[in-house]
Amino acid sequence: MIEILSFDFAQNAIIASLLLSVCVGIIGTLVVINKMSFVASGIAHGAYGGVGIAFFAGFSPNLGALGFGLILSVLIAYFSFNERGRFDSVIGAIWAFGMAVGVIFADLSDKMNVDLMSYLFGSILAVPKSDLYIIAGLDVLILCFVGLFYRAICAASFDSEFALLRGVSTRALYYAQSVFMGLCVVVSIRLVGLVMVIALLTITPYIAEKFSKNLALMMALSTAFSALFCLGGLGLAFYFDLTSGASIILLASLTFFLMKILKD
Repeated sequence: MIEILSFDFAQNAIIASLLLSVCVGIIGTLVVINKMSFVASGIAHGAYGGVGIAFFAGFSPNLGALGFGLILSVLIAYFSFNERGRFDSVIGAIWAFGMAVGVIFADLSDKMNVDLMSYLFGSILAVPKSDLYIIAGLDVLILCFVGLFYRAICAASFDSEFALLRGVSTRALYYAQSVFMGLCVVVSIRLVGLVMVIALLTITPYIAEKFSKNLALMMALSTAFSALFCLGGLGLAFYFDLTSGASIILLASLTFFLMKILKD
């Protein structure tokens, strides 16, 4: 394993894994606790529309995914908060629309870039150093958000009606969580791919929940498990010449199934 550290791309991948684990562990916990997995999945797949538009227009796919992802985060938050009973069909429509837009604009692009595949299946071994600063910045924002509003987040997550009676603005908190979810999804897409990003956001919090007595501990354990799976997946990808994103998710999934067998 030591020889891996001599390569710059490997160093960037390891740092990215550790940084990504922070935002995935924290936001993933909120996704699981608030039962927002389908919301996160809608944002992840819909953001592909921004990637396709970016390739067609000739600007950064990361910027395209970010813009599209944030717009979808707000739209989905609006529909899912106001139409709790029927929001699944709305999210499904937004999900399909984003994917369709991405595919159409990719088809219309005058040059087909192979890098497009990295947004579908991830390419953590090709992460540039600039992305590390972006992920680190997002980690700081998320930690500040959770640190400042931890009590309100706990109240809204476990009993939203009680939180509302206590003066907590559950709508504003829900929108904020959705936006941070969108940001987390966008930075994760490049690393594990939009096909598998939802697995990384939900598997580790589920495992962490089995060992947690409060929300803070669940976030910490989810972060630790995410780091373990990312680093373990990187090791498998390096030694066996496998796709890094798939290796990370495979390791996490096998652990998930083992936990289901042992705990249930």
